[in-house]
Amino acid sequence: MGHADLIDHEELRTPRLSLRRPTPADIDTIHRLHRDPRAYAHNPADALDTRAEAEERYLRWNEHWERHGFGYWTVHLHLRDHQPLGFCGIKLMTLHGRTVSNLFYRLDPPVWGNGFATEAATAVVDWAAGHLTAHPVIARVRPDNTASSTVAVRAGLRRAPQLDTEGEDGLDWIFTANWPEDPDSQ
Repeated sequence: MGHADLIDHEELRTPRLSLRRPTPADIDTIHRLHRDPRAYAHNPADALDTRAEAEERYLRWNEHWERHGFGYWTVHLHLRDHQPLGFCGIKLMTLHGRTVSNLFYRLDPPVWGNGFATEAATAVVDWAAGHLTAHPVIARVRPDNTASSTVAVRAGLRRAPQLDTEGEDGLDWIFTANWPEDPDSQ
């Protein structure tokens, strides 16, 4: 399966990481991570104030899993007794009238710079390429978020400026792995 060996849709493994479907035990990590201004600096709309908001976010993530059989994974080092490193995965959304697999990655700032985001994002992109071929994989990145742009490119996506669009927090630069050339081939 390439970079990530598919155990089932609920868990992916890489050389250093285990990505698994979130559980209610991850709500505190969702809350902690989305309260850290460094983690959402480029996406202020993602900030959470209360644990109840984190519970709501978890429920939305879980609903996506229930409906589609995939979603965001919780990223761990292989040793499960460690605190999660963050989250990485995909959700279905619409971009320019087309259903796409939107790549998301948000890791805890203290673990930045170790290649974990690239490793997790690559595993997810590889998984999507083998399982979600009907939907182009995209990443939406703020123009000034060079670290996120680097992760998208290292995960196999390429810049697609013709797809740029306004997002919740400003202009989204779009990166994609497999956007169809013919705009009418949906």
